[in-house]
Amino acid sequence: MSTRKFTPEARRTLIMDFAREQGRILVEDLTIRFGASSETIRRDLNHLAAIGALRKFHGGACLPSLTEESPFAQRMASQPTGKRSIARAVVRSLTAGDTLFIDTGTTTLMLAEEMQPLTDLSVVTNSTAIAATLAHGNNSIYLLGGLYQPDAGETTGEITIEQIANFRASHAILTAGAVHPVNGMMDFSLGEAQVARAMIEQADHLVVLADRTKLGRSAFAKVCPLSRIDRLVTDAPPPDDLADALRAADVDVVIAE
Repeated sequence: MSTRKFTPEARRTLIMDFAREQGRILVEDLTIRFGASSETIRRDLNHLAAIGALRKFHGGACLPSLTEESPFAQRMASQPTGKRSIARAVVRSLTAGDTLFIDTGTTTLMLAEEMQPLTDLSVVTNSTAIAATLAHGNNSIYLLGGLYQPDAGETTGEITIEQIANFRASHAILTAGAVHPVNGMMDFSLGEAQVARAMIEQADHLVVLADRTKLGRSAFAKVCPLSRIDRLVTDAPPPDDLADALRAADVDVVIAE
């Protein structure tokens, strides 16, 4: 039994590390590992389950399915402080006149909110909410058509992919469902992964936004290798194996404050 005192945030980070190693974790094992009560561990698991990082079962929890992601509204409530700090860090690198692809995501929607003071932007997006947020002043906003997905308010599919090919942008600013040391940038939705790949193909530089819950995880659909990412903006240092892989791939890692 550990005698070290952990803050809730530190303990939950270590629980996630343990879950990635084991796949399935039990309340009984975690109480011994952290020297905490079962009630404390259950609160931690409830919190991690609420933000979509874990899936609970009787007596423990496991990593979510590689093919499933929480509803968009639930994800908007997950890690809001970290996502907002990521958004603000990205905005500091943008200037008037930039041409951007921005895909649908909770962090990119916060980014759009932080971008509101900027003008003279040309933005191509498949998100109705991002398009509405940035449609002011001298900004040129191009909303991609396609199959409408009401949960996230986005378009995907063949028509969306075809329309992306009509544009060229200096930067693709994309969210990641997962960033894996071997498999690279990944997503839970094949349709969203296809949109991301198409945007990457038409962009000079790739900026990936991923909060701490995405780091070191795996998902269903591959988007691109780490070597294609120019900059990863996150809110916490990546796990050691991912940090080594990012360094080897020459990815600029920005940790937002």
